[in-house]
Amino acid sequence: MIMRPGQQLLLPANPAFIWFSLIAALMFNMLLNMGLFGRAAWVPDLLAVVLVFWSVHQPLRIGVGVAFAFGLAMDVHQGALLGQHALAYTALGFLGISMHRRLLWFGVPNQAVQVLPLFLAAHALELLVRLAAGGSFPGVPYLLAPVIEATLWPVVSVLLLAPQRRAPNPDDNRPL
Repeated sequence: MIMRPGQQLLLPANPAFIWFSLIAALMFNMLLNMGLFGRAAWVPDLLAVVLVFWSVHQPLRIGVGVAFAFGLAMDVHQGALLGQHALAYTALGFLGISMHRRLLWFGVPNQAVQVLPLFLAAHALELLVRLAAGGSFPGVPYLLAPVIEATLWPVVSVLLLAPQRRAPNPDDNRPL
């Protein structure tokens, strides 16, 4: 793949780190749902951000099936309609994989703008499923969650790519 000028060459992603980050995001989501904010409509879904990140950066390792399994776990935890999060996460995984080649050509701030429609679509899909099942509209703050998720994209990118970054000043003892 031809790289952009100034883009740093990354080490291969460690599969154990990928799975650790996904499980940590799942646990963090569970803590947010049980914690201070409860199930506030504006609270971002960190698991969705991490799933999209790994779907974009490692599409052969993290795909639609993984997104579906984590969505079922979130459905069971929240007591939501079974398949509500699974459908949204599956759509996020598919859209992340389908745009991963184009998205990686942008800088991280521009990537955040590019993934905002993905998060909006996932929240709209969850809302449609909830409303079709007879649920109520959570209110206008529900539209704030995808915006917060898109603003978290640069932070998640820096944190999750940190183990893959090479040493800035290679020497004779480190060939790469």
